Amino acid sequence: MKIIIVGAGALGVSVARQLALAGEDVLLLDQRGPGTGTSSTTFAWVNSYRRLDPDYHRLGLAGMEEHGRLAEQLGGARSYFPSGALQWADSSNEQWLADNVERLRTLGYPARFVTPDEATRIAGDLRIPATITRIAHFPSEGYVLPDRFVENLLTDAERHGAEYAIGRVVTIADKPDAVSVTLADGEVLRCDRVVLAAGRWSERLAARAGIDVPMVTGTGRGSPTVGLLGYARSPELDLRCVIHSPGLNLRPSADGHTVLQALDLNTHVDPDDPPPPDGDLARVLAQRFSALLPDPGERPRIDLRIGFRSLPADGHTIAGYASGQSRVYCLVSHSGITLAPILGRLAATEIATDQEQDLLRSFRPTRFTGTRRSDTGAGQHATRLGEQ
Repeated sequence: MKIIIVGAGALGVSVARQLALAGEDVLLLDQRGPGTGTSSTTFAWVNSYRRLDPDYHRLGLAGMEEHGRLAEQLGGARSYFPSGALQWADSSNEQWLADNVERLRTLGYPARFVTPDEATRIAGDLRIPATITRIAHFPSEGYVLPDRFVENLLTDAERHGAEYAIGRVVTIADKPDAVSVTLADGEVLRCDRVVLAAGRWSERLAARAGIDVPMVTGTGRGSPTVGLLGYARSPELDLRCVIHSPGLNLRPSADGHTVLQALDLNTHVDPDDPPPPDGDLARVLAQRFSALLPDPGERPRIDLRIGFRSLPADGHTIAGYASGQSRVYCLVSHSGITLAPILGRLAATEIATDQEQDLLRSFRPTRFTGTRRSDTGAGQHATRLGEQ
């Protein structure tokens, strides 16, 4: 089959690789470049921590396991780190953390409380504030370096025959006997299947094909799709795992750099008026980071970046054909980094073999059929310890 994949982020490149491995004729298109959309501005925490729906939790666990298998197959610089994660609670959220640990333990998810000394050995180069009253360790979690991850997947996909090209898709024509995409320059490309993995642009492209993929699409101040990340270039830290603290989330990056996330600041971010490097948000982020450094007097250098999440309307992944007659396979998730390996493999299997995969049964786009937007919306603002 000739298959065109729209979107070369983590999801699109993952399914492209799997389809190429299966011997399919694969063309991967992206309007800017691989990994330059949602995948370029993600905290990239690999977990199944807050998936309260049982089916979604199972999918998250499968995604975590698939990362380990995939890491053994891919070449290139290391991109997946099963480092574990720590959550530090103070008196205001200690009970919240305890309830989550208990819930996860009943599900068989590895979670345990640790002492500050043990947490320091796990975390590496950070200082645990005296206000922290409880610390939990989640040893099966980890993180990804997104740029390396996408690069490694794309390299392997091309090695197995997939083609990659820059091209902005403006319309998709979904017909019973064939499907085609039209590019911005007017070129029409015909194929047997289209995989729509265009991140936050997916709803708009799907609508032009007569397909309903309900998503949260606002990008203004206060929208749950908008997020702020800080990239600390200095000081260089020996940070060894993902950290969630009451005011700041941290994960290691390359060369001793650190990625920072303060969820409560996201509602103050206006993409039309980006926060300056010397503004209030930058100062708050720097102050919170400094408070965790071994030398709190050291002034960090932090670059700010605004990201936009790909957020289905009900918060759950979308994976499947738009209808029983459709040739367009929709793939959207706001947990793209955790789920990319498993979604890539399962989606490719469904496309190449027409065999339905049980793990994806609950995530079909057809679940929205006959529902109103007001019925599918979910509370999407992540502001508490361990939320994303």
